[in-house]
Formats: sequence, C-alpha cells, structure tokens
Amino acid sequence: MNAHLPTTTGFVDPDDQDTNTSPNTHFGEVLAQGLSRRGVLRGGLGGAMAALFAPIGLTACGGSDSTPASPPPAAPVEKLLGFTAVAKTLADTNTVPSGYKARVILACGDPLAAGVPAYKNDGTDTNYAQRMGDCHDGIQYFGLSATGQRDDNSSSRALLASNHEYITPVVLHANGPSPNPRPASQADIEIDCHGVSVAEVAKDAAGLFQVVVNSPFNRRITGSTEIELSGPARGNALFVTRFSPNGTRTRGTLNNCGNGKTPWGTLLTTEENWSGYYFRAAGDQARRSTKLNASFARYGRNVTATTAANSRYGWETAGTGDAYARFNTSVVGSSADGSDDFRHEWFTQGYMVEIDPYSASSTVKKRTGLGRLAHENSAFGLPQAGKPLAVYMGCDSQNEYVYKWVSAANWTAADAQAANRMAIGDKYLDSGKLYVARFNADGTGDWIELSLSNAAIAGASFGFTEQAEIYIHTRIAADAVGATKMDRPEWVDVHPTTGELYITMTNNSSRRVAPTGTQTLVDAANPRAYVDVRSGTVTQSGNVNGHIVRFKDTSPETTRFTWDVYLFGAEAGSDGALVNLSGLTADNDFSSPDGLAFTPSTGLCWIQTDDGAFTDVTNCMLLASIPGTLGDGAAKTLSYGTTSVTTRMGKKATSDTLKRFYVGPYDCEVTGLCETPDGKTVFINIQHPGDGTAVADLADPTKYTSQWPSNVGHGAGKRPRSATVVITKDDGGRIGT
Repeated sequence: MNAHLPTTTGFVDPDDQDTNTSPNTHFGEVLAQGLSRRGVLRGGLGGAMAALFAPIGLTACGGSDSTPASPPPAAPVEKLLGFTAVAKTLADTNTVPSGYKARVILACGDPLAAGVPAYKNDGTDTNYAQRMGDCHDGIQYFGLSATGQRDDNSSSRALLASNHEYITPVVLHANGPSPNPRPASQADIEIDCHGVSVAEVAKDAAGLFQVVVNSPFNRRITGSTEIELSGPARGNALFVTRFSPNGTRTRGTLNNCGNGKTPWGTLLTTEENWSGYYFRAAGDQARRSTKLNASFARYGRNVTATTAANSRYGWETAGTGDAYARFNTSVVGSSADGSDDFRHEWFTQGYMVEIDPYSASSTVKKRTGLGRLAHENSAFGLPQAGKPLAVYMGCDSQNEYVYKWVSAANWTAADAQAANRMAIGDKYLDSGKLYVARFNADGTGDWIELSLSNAAIAGASFGFTEQAEIYIHTRIAADAVGATKMDRPEWVDVHPTTGELYITMTNNSSRRVAPTGTQTLVDAANPRAYVDVRSGTVTQSGNVNGHIVRFKDTSPETTRFTWDVYLFGAEAGSDGALVNLSGLTADNDFSSPDGLAFTPSTGLCWIQTDDGAFTDVTNCMLLASIPGTLGDGAAKTLSYGTTSVTTRMGKKATSDTLKRFYVGPYDCEVTGLCETPDGKTVFINIQHPGDGTAVADLADPTKYTSQWPSNVGHGAGKRPRSATVVITKDDGGRIGT
C-alpha cells in the first residue's frame, strides 16, 4: 500500500525505506544488467491456463446474444471471463466492461448516524467519528438477516467493514493542513478519519444497495478508540503507558490497510505503516537501552543526537493533553517504568486487530501473538475439523517477510456460529505459534518457528529473553532465523477449493542484479531486477512491476511448503525473456499488484494495483483471473550475460485466463474487494483519487487532478474523495462472467 503518501513536509515514511539490514542469504545468481521497458520487443504468449471450475447453468450472461431453440429453451452456459476486457485509460471515472454498471456509495465524510449533516465537501465538515473515514482500503461483507441477525447467506442486507489507511489532508481542510504546531481541530479530524468503518447497507425497492444511515450496527473505530491488548504479550513492560499502567490497553488503530474475515464472523484488520505516526526526539537514544534502540531502528524510528524522527502528521504538536501527547514516543517523564509518559506507546501499535462488526459496543482487541510488523492483510487457510487454524500474513515493506500463525487449539466447526465471537477469537488467536517463511531455490520452502527454543533467536545479538519480546520485535526475530527478503509482501488470500495461497509482491526498488551497497540481490522467489523508463524520461530500477507468489501447505501445522510464481507484472511491450515472463498483452498487462481476493461464488482471483510505474499509461486497475494450480508451469532461467537465476513459474496468461475488468479514476489506488454470497454484486474501494491536487489549487476545481466521485454523481463539492464502488451486471448475472 501507500504508493502515494501525502504527508507533512520533509517526512520520509519508515516503511518506504529499507530497514532490513540483516545478512540473510538469497538463492539466485547475481544478474548483470537491466533493460529499458520501452526499447525491447514483447515476448510471446505461453500455453493456456486450465480453468478449475466446470460451467454452471445460469440465466443469459457473458455476452451470448443467441436465442436457444424451443422447446424447451436450454439455460445458457455461464462463461467465466466472458466479458470484453477493459482498455487501459487515464479517464477520471469508473470504467467497467459493457453490460456492467459501477455506482458509488460510502464516500469519505458520508454520514453514518442520524442527525449528522450532509457532507459539504469544502473542508469545513467536522464530526468524522460519525462519518465515513478517509482513504478506504480493505473491505469485508458480513451478511444480515431481515431481523438483524448474522446471516452468511444474505445477499440483500449486510454490514460493510472498511479500513481507512491514512488521509489526504489537502482536501480535508478548507485551506489545506496547517503547519506545525498543528491546530487541535485539524488533528481531531485527521485522527478520526483513520481506523475502520462498519456501515449497514441494504437493497432498496429497485434492488440497489443503499446505506442505512441510522442503523444501530454503524460504528467508527478511530485513531482514538480504546482497544484491549490481548494475547501472549499482554501486560508486557513495553506496553506500560500513562494511559495503561498495567500494559493491557491502548488507544487507536492506525494505517489500517488490508483485512481478513475470520471463520467465526469477525473482522481482522491490520496496522501497516503505523511507525511514522510517532515523534521521537533528538537525543532519545541516550535514554534507551541498546536493545530498544535496535528495535526503533529496525522499525524506522531511529534518531541521532541532533536529528529527530519527525512524524507523519505532527499530531504531537496539537496540544499538551494525552490525546496528542501520546504521539510523542520519547522519554519525557521521570518514572523508571514509563507510567508517567508515552515512551512505550509506539510498541502498542503494529498488530492484527479483531473487531466484531455485529456488536457496535463490543471490545476491540489487538492480537499480539500474530506479531508486530507492517501488516498488510490476513487470510485463513481452509479450516479443517480437528486441525489447528493457520493465518497467513505479509509485512509490506521492502525486503520484508511472509508469516504464518498456527493456533494451539484445533478447529471445531461449531465455533463458526458461536454467539460470543470475540471469545472464539481468544481461543484461536491468543495461543499458538508464529512462523516466518524461507523460500528455497528448488520450489520448496520452510516455515521457521519464531521461538526462544530456536537457537538462532536465543543466541541473537539482540538478546531476546522472553517469548513476548518476539511478538513485539518480530522483524528482528525473523532476521535472526534467515527468512527470505521479499519484494514487499502485501495481500494474501486462499483459493476457495484448492487451499493454495496467493500473495502479491507489489514491487521493490532496492532489488538489484549486482551488489551495490546495501541493495538486495535477486533470488529464486524474487528473480527480476531491471530498468523501467516512465514517461520517456524517469528511470526506475529494481522489480518495478511486481509479481504474485503462489504456495501451498499440506496441512495447517506443516513446516514445509511448495511455491511458484503465479504471475509477473509487466507492460505488454516489455522484453518477454526477462520482464514480461507471463506473456501479458494489452488486455491484461498490469504493474504493482497489491490487493488480491478470491470470490468464493466463482473462484475467480481478483488482482488490484497500486502503481507508480505504469500510471503514465493507465490509472490503477482491477483484473480478473482464472487461477491454475501450483506447479502447472515449469522452471524458468533468467540469463543475463554470464550469470543467471532460476525461478519456478506458473503457466503464462492468456485472454481466457486473465482480463482487465475495471480501471479507476485518476490518481487512485484500487483496493479491497468483497462480494455478496450470490456473486451478483461486488464491492471495491477506491483510495486517494486526485491525491496529486495541490493546496494552491483548492480554489479552482478545474485544477484538481480528480473530481471523482462528484463527477459520477455522488455527493456535493468537487474535491476528490475515497469511496466504495458497487459493481453489478445488467442482466443480473454473477460478476466476472
């Protein structure tokens, strides 16, 4: 996430930096040269990928306009990917295939409670604790029955739970954000625009989903909401603050990127680029132990004696009260344990957060056992009765790792419908084992347990002394065991029938083909490093376009897996031997895969982009694919001069297995996807359209880089807003056919 991050002047986000200086080994050979994307011919197409799903008879759809003979008429056969591929475009609108409609609901600022005024969208709106937040990201669908009970089969009434990753300050305030010291009124808006929104939607008489503004289910979890710290690190000394002297509570969830849905019907939301929200004063190193300074450095909050680690939005400058002071993670008090300041507040962020969307008053819990990192999203492996549950996660920063949590408790099917959902979360998410992945060059991999019983961790120079420290300093423990540095591991999801896992590697500007300082070399699981030229003049290096890794565990608790690369992002015209390895064409080429989700109704894999490399040609997009199976391709050797690296890749894409389905408005990221159980409605989120708009241009809407969604009929004003898009098919059929 966060291809575009509007921030306070001079701020460099720690998760956009490579803080992983561990000497972990890599498994490929060094490549010797890069290539320009525009100067080489497109490679040839590979063989067709086999569809996993048998045709299903439905009403007419998928572009067939023939009339069956009578009697009796046979039901037309549904064809997956039967739509015409959407062309690349820079248009500031929703672009969908012929026969589909896209409609906006739940834009930033839309009211979620009765009596909240309509959104003026001019920078004067307040009360975001009762409005939709900003920068929509992951989204999940929670069905409701007609009587307001949980109903996993309902396709007409539901709760939509959306993450709010960060903010676009330029458009939230009348004249843009004020410099430090920040006004409390602006800081309050920005803090409340973060977190999660739960909003009820229901079909109206015309069959269209509308927001139920006065629903008792509607809820905002913000950057100020009180949250319980749960799991094996609960009560740790590094959680002690002035707010929680016993280290069991904290406030706020920040930078919520992707999310996941638990088998028992709760939301598991992430905290991704949280580190940069916290100020750390120059000289604070002298007040900390060597161990804590190492942790600060590994998570991007290092300082020197003269230079402070400035914060993203400067909230710590907005006042002296705890609401703002908590964003200063420096030692300012005199206590030995930190109970008189917020020196430890930073350590209470960076976890998976569980929320029960069906109870607006339920306690929110941070599940510390799933580790502290830049969580992108989460996906549960297919539950198996009598087996533990596995949760898969990526750490979204350059050269970070892929993780797995395995519950201590074995899955009981009855728990899926338990009334006390948060208690079920306690059962499966508070006790278990945390693993990190090592990808081997031969297409196998190892899950390495992060435990004090591992000699590499016990003997690490960091000095781990208790298991709880591993959950707080997770990246450092993963460094110690030699995990594989990956190209920004982002969204992961599980194939609904095969159980195979797919995870996006968005890109990595520090991946190289030859040693250059601290740059990371190519390896089997991250085999590309090349030169890309954007807009004819801007040179970009590394794994510019990203790829998608596919892997499989034989059982949840296994410590061995197999893997290959499902797809390589590339432009259609790039070199087929070194860049366009998946044989992409104009109908399906893409760059920087980020969001990824399977729709259970069809088994389609949906790929969303958050790109800065291809946006001279097209806005970010959504593609639909028919996935194959792990191992359906072959080994592929990338040769550059006298060196080479061999990877494992799936079958090449074809027009029958991968198509562009949607292109979003200008300056946006396409992110988050869920569907109704009948597969006939899909919801996606659009983040930060028009984020290139400058403060100096606020008075002239013609200078906004986007006027979406007002330009497609949603809401007042012309300032761009993040929003949820509802996609349906004109013939009432399933999406993607």
